Amino acid sequence: MKRAFPLVLIAFLCSTLSSCELIGGIFKAGVWVGVIVVVVVVALLIWILAKIFGGGNG
Repeated sequence: MKRAFPLVLIAFLCSTLSSCELIGGIFKAGVWVGVIVVVVVVALLIWILAKIFGGGNG
């Protein structure tokens, strides 16, 4: 029984480390999605302000 404990601990640590890697990948994707959303919102605001204040050709 004493030999099984280190094996269980090693298996637990390996699964924990790989899950941390997975979480890191999710956060990286989340950062890029956030950047894209901010760029789209800023572009939309600029377009709306241009229409309101007569920045268009019409």
